[in-house]
Amino acid sequence: MVRESNPNLDIYRQLFDSILEQRLAPNTKLNEQELAEIFGVSRTLIRQALQRLSAEQVVVIEKNRGAFVAAPDPLLARQILQARELIELAVVDLACEQLGDDHYARLQTMIELEQEALDEGDVGAALRRSGEFHVRFAEAAGNQPYVNILRGLISQTSLIIAMYGHGGNNCARDEHRRLLDAVLAGDKVVSANLMRHHLSHIAESCDFSRVKSGSKLKGVFGVSKAS
Repeated sequence: MVRESNPNLDIYRQLFDSILEQRLAPNTKLNEQELAEIFGVSRTLIRQALQRLSAEQVVVIEKNRGAFVAAPDPLLARQILQARELIELAVVDLACEQLGDDHYARLQTMIELEQEALDEGDVGAALRRSGEFHVRFAEAAGNQPYVNILRGLISQTSLIIAMYGHGGNNCARDEHRRLLDAVLAGDKVVSANLMRHHLSHIAESCDFSRVKSGSKLKGVFGVSKAS
């Protein structure tokens, strides 16, 4: 594996992306020794990456049991989605005042990348890019605390979809475009309504009575059993 100058950050990003792309399913045990062997680093670096993911509430570390990919129960899942809607609506309100042509162009590019992933059949990458669109959208609104909060809520939303989702949302990318156009026009009412409608698809696509099982670490990171 190619090492970056900061292997801890590289491990964190790979684990984070694997969760966001739903390759690491909720309830997956994140064994420190196994991950250390997969990434070719010390358990200390693995532990540091897991602690950072725990702070973002996408990993749960339990005493005497170790680390697991978080698995929000139905009540917590609904609370996460409610919290995300509140933050996203606040972001929209600010963005209607802040969004400029440069931000618009960058966000359009992100929508195109999301569409490209969908066209290639890479649902995981499309989901990650969709989440990145919302984070960059918050950055364009100019409120860093909103960005920090939203980043965690988006990651937790991915876990919710992985656990309870029962179908994709093919119109979401078109909704991103309509939302972006409304915000650029400065129309707060239309933008807020579009955001509510967009986020409503998440809850509508979830069946809170179903749960998927965990993943095998070596399978997720491309390591065969013989390695």
